[in-house]
Amino acid sequence: MRILVTGAAGNLGGLLLGDLARDGHDVIGADVVGDDVERLDICDFSATRRLLQDHRPQLVIHAAAWTDVDGCAREPDRALQVNGFGTQNVALAAAAVDAELAYISSNEVFSGRDIQPLDEFASPAPRNPYGYSKRAGELSVVAHCPRHYIVRTAWLFAHGGRNFIQAVLGAGRSGKPVRVVSNEVANPTYTNDLSAALVRLVASGRHGTYHFVNEGACSRLQFARYVFDRSGLADVPIEAISSHQWPRPASPPEHAALVNHAGRLLGITLRPWRAAVEAFLSKEGWLS
Repeated sequence: MRILVTGAAGNLGGLLLGDLARDGHDVIGADVVGDDVERLDICDFSATRRLLQDHRPQLVIHAAAWTDVDGCAREPDRALQVNGFGTQNVALAAAAVDAELAYISSNEVFSGRDIQPLDEFASPAPRNPYGYSKRAGELSVVAHCPRHYIVRTAWLFAHGGRNFIQAVLGAGRSGKPVRVVSNEVANPTYTNDLSAALVRLVASGRHGTYHFVNEGACSRLQFARYVFDRSGLADVPIEAISSHQWPRPASPPEHAALVNHAGRLLGITLRPWRAAVEAFLSKEGWLS
């Protein structure tokens, strides 16, 4: 299958290029930056449509996004332009070439008020501009591409780039006490595992909404403590704080753990989050 991946210079997009190619697909990468990828600004509808018409993909995996949650809170109009209208541009261009569309979304489309894990039928109610913009993207995909996959994920961690696990490791190496929020709960998700699951999903042809996260949920405090315990930093003191004690522009949902029902019915599950963390640490050379 000929597949175009947006956001191909990012952590997830880059992994998808390799995983899809190894699975036998003809893969084209596109992004605003990066080597060996087509240049694409998803906010430019004409350019987006032209690129898809030139390559005529059978499937588009739309991984491009502005994922800086606090940045989105500071610039909500830009967040909507990129994640909302940018996704609409991709959806319209995909529909014009009769391509399927897989859209990578987020647990931040939920309010976080329900302490129970959220399945694929839970009602979105975003509480911050990032979540709102991602929900706008979901609605555009549904409106314009009947053959679609919406894949929500959470708390991604990857080799390289900026994410929570890298920040925690950096702080822990200093040996100084680390302050970590204790009242935000979700699913740590290893980007390598998400990419592998996406490859299996798009091969299935079973369109719909999916929650792809590593199994199990935890607080950010529990996440940080496990990272320290398994990386030789168990003696680093951690101070548990409330999100109210960590002021930031965005208000993340407090309880946004996802549960993967739809994927499990297809036999697609991600390993438990602790095992994923250990695999990550092992690859980084930090597993003790």
